[in-house]
Amino acid sequence: MTAVVAALCGLFGLLIGSFLNVVIWRVPRGESIVRPPSHCPGCDNPIAPRDNIPVVSWLLLRGRCRHCGTRISWRYPAVELATAGLFVAVAAKFGPHPELPAYLYLAAIAIALTLIDLDHFRLPDPITLPSYAVGLVLLLIPAIADSDWWPYERALIGMAALFAFYDVVAFVAPKGMGGGDVKLAGILGLYLGWLGWEELAVGAFMAFLVGGIVSIGLVLFAGAGRKTRVPFGPFMLIGAFIGIFAGHPIGHAYTSLLGN
Repeated sequence: MTAVVAALCGLFGLLIGSFLNVVIWRVPRGESIVRPPSHCPGCDNPIAPRDNIPVVSWLLLRGRCRHCGTRISWRYPAVELATAGLFVAVAAKFGPHPELPAYLYLAAIAIALTLIDLDHFRLPDPITLPSYAVGLVLLLIPAIADSDWWPYERALIGMAALFAFYDVVAFVAPKGMGGGDVKLAGILGLYLGWLGWEELAVGAFMAFLVGGIVSIGLVLFAGAGRKTRVPFGPFMLIGAFIGIFAGHPIGHAYTSLLGN
C-alpha cells in the first residue's frame, strides 16, 4: 500500500511542481498566481495544455518555446522532478496516514520558499503566513482521527518555542536573521514538534550546522567574504527535513552517547 501511495504522490508531485514554478516566479513580484494563464515571456503566447505536461513537454520541445524558440530554463523540469522526489520520500516516510497531506504541503512550500529565498533573499508572507493556518488544520485531522491530542499540543509548543528562539536570534543579530526566517521558524517548529522532541531539536540544530558548513565552503572555495549574502531559509528547510526523516535516530544516538 505504501508503494502505491508513494507512486501516486510522485505523480501528484509533478503536477504540484509545475504549479510551484508559477508560484516561484510570480509571488515575489506581487503577481497573481491565477491570472493571466501561463505564457511565454518571449512572445507572450499562452502555453497550450499539450506544452504544459510536467517534464515531458520540456523534453519534447527541447527546452524552447514552440512559437518563438525562446529558451525555457532547465529549472522548470528540475523543480517538477524535485517536488515529485520529495513527495515520494514523504509518502514513503508516512504512508497512507492522515498526517501525510500536512507533510506534503510542507514539502511543496519548502521547494517554493527555497528557490525564492535563493533568488530574492526573501521568504514572502503570502506563503509563510497562510501556512500557519494550513498546518494547524491539516495536523488537526490526524489528531482527531487517532484520538491522540498530545502530538498536536507538542506541535503548538514546538511552533511557539522555535518562533521565540529565532525571534531572539534576530533581535541579537538582526543582520544575520530576517523577519521571514522568524516566521518560517514557527511553521517548522509546528511540523517538527508534531513528530517529537528529538525531531524538533535535531531539525533546529541541523539548520545552523548545514548553514555553517556551506558558509565555510563558500569562503574556502568560492571566495565569499563577510559581506557575502547567504539566505538562511534554505538551511532551515534542509535542517527541518533532516529532523523529519532522521531526527529520531540521530537524537537517540546522541542521548545514548551521552549515557555512555
